Amino acid sequence: MATAVSVLPSQQLAALNDVYRRAVARKRMRVALGAALFVVALLIAAVGAEVNLRTLFTYFGNFIGYFDRIFTLEDGTRVWTNVSEWFWGWRKWLGFLGETLLISYVGTLTGAVFAFALNFFAAENTSPAPWLRFTVRRLLEFARTVPGIVFALIFVIAFGLGPMAGVMALAIHSTGALGKQFAEIVENADMKPVEGVRSTGASWLSCMRFAVLPQVVAGYASYALLRFEINVREASVMGFVGAGGIGQELVVAVRKFYYSDVSAILLMIVVTVFCIDIGTGWLRGRLFGQESRT
Repeated sequence: MATAVSVLPSQQLAALNDVYRRAVARKRMRVALGAALFVVALLIAAVGAEVNLRTLFTYFGNFIGYFDRIFTLEDGTRVWTNVSEWFWGWRKWLGFLGETLLISYVGTLTGAVFAFALNFFAAENTSPAPWLRFTVRRLLEFARTVPGIVFALIFVIAFGLGPMAGVMALAIHSTGALGKQFAEIVENADMKPVEGVRSTGASWLSCMRFAVLPQVVAGYASYALLRFEINVREASVMGFVGAGGIGQELVVAVRKFYYSDVSAILLMIVVTVFCIDIGTGWLRGRLFGQESRT
């Protein structure tokens, strides 16, 4: 069956083509202008931050040379030629690494509990009063704005060296970060079940328990697992200020120029983070289904 194709008159077609070309030219102009503004802003930021490319290229060899040294044993051979010498202190380092994992676990769990208790007051659709929502949001902003290592330094000064400072620092920072994420999950929840539960005369707490919590609990668990992975890395750094964990051994190796020890400890941290990333990713996939794992 033949199909008729209508053809516009040449004059009308030329007018449409002209309009199309002008629209494409305007779009290209906007893209070019945006790119130019981005480059200008980048250059201004680089000048303000005193980024000096000459210094970068002049001393880049030192950066490469340090990596060459940390993969060299004291006898001049490469670390992988004598693994037993490279990981001579693996028992001690595993102990500190286990301490780092415990600091991360306790800090994350404590922060998740406080975030769970506060997020309903911070969410716009579940907070009982505007003043309460404002107060809780500012509290969470303070907790997540101050870097965790700053909290760790303060607690080390207050309570002394050790894991307690790291746990408290991670707990406060995790409360702020998870509290915001939990509140955003609640704000995206369907409020129709809440209206149904409220129509029975249930209290605000019952509405949160039976109407909101079943919708968001999987998201809570997923973000808490992700936060645990982040906190393992943060706990490793907090050891630099004496907050316990493998970071204390790493900073000692750096300061005393134990180059091969630096690479061994870093490798243990990286492998641990990889394993945690794989494990938490699998657990998050179990919570959200097969599609999130692919």
